[in-house]
Amino acid sequence: MKQTRRTVLQSLLAAPPAMIFTGSSAHVSAQLSALPLTPACETGSVSTPQQTQGPFYRPNAPQRNDLTADAGSRRRFSLRGFVFDTGCRPVPEAMVEIWHADERGEYDNDGYRWRAYQLTDDAGRWGFDTILTQHYSFRTAHYHIRVQPRGGEVLTTQLYFPDHPRNHGDRLFDPRLVMALDDDRSTGRFDFVVPSL
Repeated sequence: MKQTRRTVLQSLLAAPPAMIFTGSSAHVSAQLSALPLTPACETGSVSTPQQTQGPFYRPNAPQRNDLTADAGSRRRFSLRGFVFDTGCRPVPEAMVEIWHADERGEYDNDGYRWRAYQLTDDAGRWGFDTILTQHYSFRTAHYHIRVQPRGGEVLTTQLYFPDHPRNHGDRLFDPRLVMALDDDRSTGRFDFVVPSL
């Protein structure tokens, strides 16, 4: 049978979810399976597009999946997905790093608020609980992401919201990097594809 992302995901979602996700196992599986598939892996597909790292990246982010300790009354947002290789195989122990602006469109350039990394589980799953980022200056709202398989090259990219009013005016916006959102727009999903090792 031809291996497609849909058949791979069906088998992965049947497995117990990773402990990196917050909430119950059933809740996490429901979050992932309820969201539409994003443009990603089919056998022989190409890697997720690279994008600029931008000026606000800081190395040595803490390892964690929950960035909401300082969230206060800010609107929460969760990101979820998988890392696959171009053969549509899950990539375990890939580093997935995130950094983003806050609700005012400002980055924490002195500390590590809204910055973190984690490693994918055996099924290639990753997830962060954070806040809803905002646009700033000439940029539409986006999350910066770096994905690095163990022993592989770094994929640096950005994730965008569908139908954000600033998308059309942002020269860096790429529709191939739009997240799938759940019905209440509190969870986004994107599945990264990296070169096979």
